[in-house]
Amino acid sequence: MYESQSVPSLGVPSNEWRVSIVDYFNRPVYETYVRPVCSVEDLRVMDIGLRYDDLMMGIQVIAPSFGEVKADIESLIRDKILVGHCLWNTLSAMGLSCAALQTRDLALYRPLRKQLRSSTIVPLQDLARIFLSQEIGLYKEDSMEMACAAMSLFRNSEAVFEATVASGAWPCDLPPVRYAQYFS
Repeated sequence: MYESQSVPSLGVPSNEWRVSIVDYFNRPVYETYVRPVCSVEDLRVMDIGLRYDDLMMGIQVIAPSFGEVKADIESLIRDKILVGHCLWNTLSAMGLSCAALQTRDLALYRPLRKQLRSSTIVPLQDLARIFLSQEIGLYKEDSMEMACAAMSLFRNSEAVFEATVASGAWPCDLPPVRYAQYFS
């Protein structure tokens, strides 16, 4: 069911340390760090700004477990349109699945790629710079910034996107075949 007030946009950097979900108006709905599931050699402070204190307070773990975060996200996105960029990466990393018709993946959205004359995936940073006049990810990967950029891009394209879907056509390319199990 399409509910514009509660359309979640997932922002998850490639390392999956932090998860951010915003609503249709870019208001934060959920944001948390995720407790690592294995030993950590490098927090990538320069790339993502994650510090030891974000996950631990002394010897006490403050970040929720992967399982807790997965359950939270599962309940938040249930029966919602899921907006994002390269959603297959996020869904596979979190071990989640989503009905393909409930996704709005800007990485696969043909009209944006056609405007750029690109046959390949255009990075979210480039889409934000070109279509939103926003520079994102300049100093570090920021999942909240990524979620907001994806949602803003969707809002700019929503009328055409939804009209295409309503007509019975699909305006996106398919995600990579090896990720098919994450879409129902």
